[in-house]
Amino acid sequence: MAEIPPKTPGASPAPAEPADPGSEGAVRPRLVAAKEQWARDGRALTGQPADPARDRLPPGQRLVEDWPVLDLGITPSVTEGSWRLTVDGLVESPLSWRWDDLQAQPQEQFLSDIHCVTTWSRYDNRWEGVSARRLLALARPRPEARFVVFHSSDGYTTNVALADFDADGVLLATKWEGEPIGRDHGGPVRIVLPKLYFWKSAKWVKRIELLAEDRPGYWEVRGYHNHADPWTEERYSD
Repeated sequence: MAEIPPKTPGASPAPAEPADPGSEGAVRPRLVAAKEQWARDGRALTGQPADPARDRLPPGQRLVEDWPVLDLGITPSVTEGSWRLTVDGLVESPLSWRWDDLQAQPQEQFLSDIHCVTTWSRYDNRWEGVSARRLLALARPRPEARFVVFHSSDGYTTNVALADFDADGVLLATKWEGEPIGRDHGGPVRIVLPKLYFWKSAKWVKRIELLAEDRPGYWEVRGYHNHADPWTEERYSD
């Protein structure tokens, strides 16, 4: 796993990318500052890694029955009619999809849990959408591609290893519990990466970029772990 470059003393992390036109709201500085403080304090760390083969609930987590809404404070005005997805970077066949292109792909269903770094978990979420493996089969990553950056319509970015994207249960999800994913939760299309903390599952995804070198995203440059495995408590960077 690539290391996060050290911050320059006194320097602020890079801002989010520009949000799409028509988006509502603005980044909430107090929320961002609070989460940066959590990283400095090591909030919710227990020091007791778990085994996903034995322990369904990762350390430091609590179960909830609802689905809390978390974002930067910006809600894009993305609809099925306006949604676009670009897959580019180190791929042999760049993709440019509209909603109908996404719906023309084989639709898959997966059951998985959510583990949010803010310490809540929700079991048995029923997702439907297009698998990451289907997307990658069409885009054909080049041999040197090793990392993925998700770009969202609210200006958010997050990074994962290509191996984590090309895994069982990873989706471009359009439905949750049999219904279209609501706008507050990243609809009409969001990423679902069930094996990692949920900040890696980008909402309102509009671009998937494949890279040879890692590029930390919004929270990763603000003290959060580059990989984000819930069972080994990869909440924050060292």
